[in-house]
Amino acid sequence: MSTPKILHITVEDHVAILEIHRPASKNSLNAELLDALARHLAALRDDDGIRAVIITGADGTFCAGADITGFDKLRDAALLGAREEFGGTFWSDLATFPKPVIAAIEGLALGGGCELALACDIAIAGESAKFAVPEVKLGVIPGAGGTQRLVGAVGKSKAMAMLLSGDFRTADQACAAGLIAETVPDGEALASARALAQRIAKNSPLAVALAKDAALRALETSLAQGLEHEKRNFHIAVRSADCHEGQSAFLAKRAPAFTGK
Repeated sequence: MSTPKILHITVEDHVAILEIHRPASKNSLNAELLDALARHLAALRDDDGIRAVIITGADGTFCAGADITGFDKLRDAALLGAREEFGGTFWSDLATFPKPVIAAIEGLALGGGCELALACDIAIAGESAKFAVPEVKLGVIPGAGGTQRLVGAVGKSKAMAMLLSGDFRTADQACAAGLIAETVPDGEALASARALAQRIAKNSPLAVALAKDAALRALETSLAQGLEHEKRNFHIAVRSADCHEGQSAFLAKRAPAFTGK
């Protein structure tokens, strides 16, 4: 009997959609799934035909968090002095992915699922979606960037309230706080994410990558260093063939044909 696929991949109009498919566990994250995500991201990173990526979940749930049946292995490793990273290279691969990544969220985005949304560049959620980082209720803390990225997304006070209580937030609350970009009617998160991804895919792939890179630098450096990095990326963009094509297309009143060069 074949093993069911836990990650479904579709590609259309330069957009790759990665759909987590572990409905029996509410799409919880285990080592196998994270390895599959890492492998597919690695392939998409070098695929010039892909200009944006969407991560979503099957059956009306984004991701209910880490599969806690795998905690014993992490605990045993920690007791032996090892610092085994849950998901191996996946989280760093996602954080350094050069193309835009959009989370399309329905239902639950809890724990590792909330961290997954935070690690994406943009998140869009159905109006009934729920968000939380409830790890403290299990005697642990977020271990995939949640404490760091949540503070960056919503600010210290709101992040502390979520991290230390484990309380849920509605989609509207998450949007108002800055955790997600937009709420949409239930069932429409993927369609909205796809429409946004296709609009992004029409732009210069080089300019999009440089803009993403510069924006992420703002989270890691001082304003002066960030401005210097932005200037560097601007000069790369303005010398590109895509810049020349964009200007030529604008003046000729035609759609640009960007190549990412």
